[in-house]
Amino acid sequence: MVPPDPPQRREERKGPPKLLAMTREISSSIGDCELTYQERRPIDLALAKSQHLRYEQALEELGCTVERLPAAPELPDSVFVEDTAIVLDELAVITRPGAESRRPETEPIAAALRAYRHLEFIRAPGTLDGGDVLRVNKQLFVGLSFRTNADGIEQLRRILQPFGYGVAAVPVRGCLHLKSAVTEVDRDTLLINREWIDADAFGRVRLIDVDPAEPMAANALLIEQAVIYSSAFPRTRKRLENVGIVVHPVDASELAKAEGGVTCCSLVFHFSS
Repeated sequence: MVPPDPPQRREERKGPPKLLAMTREISSSIGDCELTYQERRPIDLALAKSQHLRYEQALEELGCTVERLPAAPELPDSVFVEDTAIVLDELAVITRPGAESRRPETEPIAAALRAYRHLEFIRAPGTLDGGDVLRVNKQLFVGLSFRTNADGIEQLRRILQPFGYGVAAVPVRGCLHLKSAVTEVDRDTLLINREWIDADAFGRVRLIDVDPAEPMAANALLIEQAVIYSSAFPRTRKRLENVGIVVHPVDASELAKAEGGVTCCSLVFHFSS
């Protein structure tokens, strides 16, 4: 993986926008991760790192330039970079994670994102996890969850209003984040577990239900015309493929023990080279 050019070189060159996927190496202390809805199980660190590398390779295969940040041994959950920022075309919003132990994760992400975007910040007493933010065109659905509160959602609404984005709060039940219950798998098509979310909140978009035997299967990462998707959910994968969605499977079993999914491990956005 070749890191992108330094900011000064990027500014000197012109070219069509490309996709960048910002990731972070797995912490050696991931076994001490925050858990809310799962019992703690041993995580095989070597296997987790191997699976994460394959995940990064999948991002590259789908056209992303991967920028990997170094591990933080003192921050068990730091591989889950999605929770630290919301990156839009116009700016990036640095979050304030709901778990206090995770708040130090945001500083290095902010430092890295300054090369690409103007930054805004969620402030106390607001809390906001990026895993609670689902963008569909110019509408952001934000989970009112164990990790994201009403003040954080209102701050995000105020920050994004000048840019024409709508922000709608969606109560989440029975799972950690909104994106545990619903993600985008095609333009205006959502994969959903209706047991954890009110489907009416999303209007007239097409909905694909997870297989009832796979309640954790709603988390997919859309990259252009394909989705990166956990190989743990073959029944729901078949539902996606039956409607023409291209699925790029990866094994994410070890990170799932830390309540992580395929969206959690990257921040994907356009940049100009």
